[in-house]
Amino acid sequence: MCRTKTVVRRHVAPGEAVPLHPEAVGFAGHYDFAIDVLAAYRPTGKGRVERQVLIVRDHVLSGRSFSSVEEMDAAFTTWVPQRRAQAHRTHQQVIGERAARDHVALKPLPPTPYLVAERHLRPVGKDCLVAFGGNLYSVPARRVRPRQLVEIRATKSQIMLHSTIADSSGETLLATHPRAIGRGVRVVEESHWDGLPTGKGRRTTTGDALPPPRRERPRGEETGPLRALPNRAAATHIEVGRRPLSVYDELTGTRPFTTHPSTRETS
Repeated sequence: MCRTKTVVRRHVAPGEAVPLHPEAVGFAGHYDFAIDVLAAYRPTGKGRVERQVLIVRDHVLSGRSFSSVEEMDAAFTTWVPQRRAQAHRTHQQVIGERAARDHVALKPLPPTPYLVAERHLRPVGKDCLVAFGGNLYSVPARRVRPRQLVEIRATKSQIMLHSTIADSSGETLLATHPRAIGRGVRVVEESHWDGLPTGKGRRTTTGDALPPPRRERPRGEETGPLRALPNRAAATHIEVGRRPLSVYDELTGTRPFTTHPSTRETS
């Protein structure tokens, strides 16, 4: 198999184990085959696969023109029996006979096809909703807890939410929803909210009894430490001492300040 990004996660040095894409590993496990990665820069390793493109081009398409896809398919269907009647140049067996033996050796397909889906991890909110693609999808409240990581498997038409840990029966599927169109859509199954707090235990006001109104004290009747603080009305009756400016000069030891004989007093 070639080293495409859908199969190989990153390139490594020769001799090291190649890290495979998880989706490719799941696909191979579903159809029961092993992935054998081709060595890097080895075009001859897959020549037998790409050679079929050149054969069809040279024997069916070359030198011809088609007006529709149906006409091209008809030309290919006419050519296939001619090709299968020929002997293959590598194993020298008739192509049609070898193909019949190969088909018998193949295993039957699984009853269900492999589902190709995007896979993402998302946390569960307190309201049991999971955000994906700008929309919200519900999961059962009794099977998850807030901030728990769940795996989202998204297809073009469906959203499947799986737990990262299987339950006692080995099941991981939590919920399945149709994929919402647009953004800002809430896709909720009402039964998923069973188990969330309903608010019945919270204290609520009934309006039967109101607390007594608070009596405001008139000014001047404050008690405690506030009583020592003068209010605006009491401050107008406080006597302010008056002294000449020379008193401040004597206290600071500075040169006396000469003023007009009628020295003003300050408060």
